[in-house]
Amino acid sequence: MPLFDTQALNPGVARREVFGWAMYDFANSGYTTVVLTAVFNAYFVGVVADGADWGTFVWTLVLGLSNALVMLATPVLGAWADARAAKKLLLVATTVGCVLATAALGGVGRGDLWLAVGAIVVSNFCYAIGEQLTAAFLPELAQRKAMGRVSGWGWSLGYFGGMLTLGLSLGYVIWAQGQGLPATHFVPVTMLITAVVYALASLATFALLKERAVPQPVSVKGAVGTALQRLHRTWHEARRFEDFRWLLACAVFYQAGIAGVIALAAIYAEEVLGFKQTQTMALIFLVNIASAAGAFAFGYWQDRIGHRKALGLTLWGWVLMTLLAMAATTPGPFWVAAVIAGLCMGSSQSAGRALAGLFAPPDRLAEFYGLWTFATRASAIVGPITYGLVTWLTGGNHRLGILSTGLFFVVGLLLLRRIDVTRGQAAALAAGAPSEK
Repeated sequence: MPLFDTQALNPGVARREVFGWAMYDFANSGYTTVVLTAVFNAYFVGVVADGADWGTFVWTLVLGLSNALVMLATPVLGAWADARAAKKLLLVATTVGCVLATAALGGVGRGDLWLAVGAIVVSNFCYAIGEQLTAAFLPELAQRKAMGRVSGWGWSLGYFGGMLTLGLSLGYVIWAQGQGLPATHFVPVTMLITAVVYALASLATFALLKERAVPQPVSVKGAVGTALQRLHRTWHEARRFEDFRWLLACAVFYQAGIAGVIALAAIYAEEVLGFKQTQTMALIFLVNIASAAGAFAFGYWQDRIGHRKALGLTLWGWVLMTLLAMAATTPGPFWVAAVIAGLCMGSSQSAGRALAGLFAPPDRLAEFYGLWTFATRASAIVGPITYGLVTWLTGGNHRLGILSTGLFFVVGLLLLRRIDVTRGQAAALAAGAPSEK
């Protein structure tokens, strides 16, 4: 079986274009892996904030601010992209912004709080907008019956990108520590490595991915107004798009849990279990291996068993992961929890993205994915801040913090029960979308 089966693609879509699209996941995964998950988050708490009690909470507040800006900007930017047929152009702009802001993190040292805050806000904002834009391309590339498979291709390749960036960074950190260099030297270098890999890998996307949309005969101002009206209308069309709304509610909670894990895993490992920088990076490297395998294999499996059932299985895996992590007193159980998190990471992200595509009418993709991004950005605020607030109020009790993260997955499971995939596809069909065979 070929890596990118043309039977899964829409007419006129070539394998190289899908490769180009998937390469953006490869490009931007290094940012989330190195900056948000493995390196800079712990560096922010331990060095930039100088180990202060408020460090974890402030880190989560910074991420919350950035994601709040994403929520406000998404409808406007999505409308502009639709009106100008400029999803690809906007993707280029946000990529440049994220790369430059990530490079700016290379200048952050002890006590440079405001530089760190500004660079994180800008880089995470640009990353999130770019992620939304790549998601909006998915239904243009993949047949509805194969969205899980194609989405999995992107997520799995993305984790290989994360591993490459993390591997290069880990190699440099090991060398630097062998030379007796401090974190204030090698962490900034890892930020530069991340920026370079992001920039170079994204070139494949810009070269191969096509802009299929056509400009709309309306002004941008009119398009923004229309987009906001559509967003408002879609949100309130409970009967017509009931299952899409339940999916959004479900996503807010389970994505809050995932966001908490991504933002705080390294902090938990170092603060609770005493992991060193190299141990933490090796742990996240293993998570990426498991995530790549899980996203690719699960993409095929979820098309067979159904996206709803697939998402449910991964959420149960997340619950198990949080329980293991909370109970761990030695590195061994935490490593097991990390592998489970990796297997569930890409799988749950892929299943959710595919369900959103199934419930989205093809002529309103940017709008529906705008709502999807709105929901996931809300979760990216709620999840980490909840963890940070719990640890702050309990005098640094990270085990209660991870327990609060697990509760998000439980609520996600309960809300998932309200989703009817057949009914959701029928609503999309009634709005002009073809049904999944």
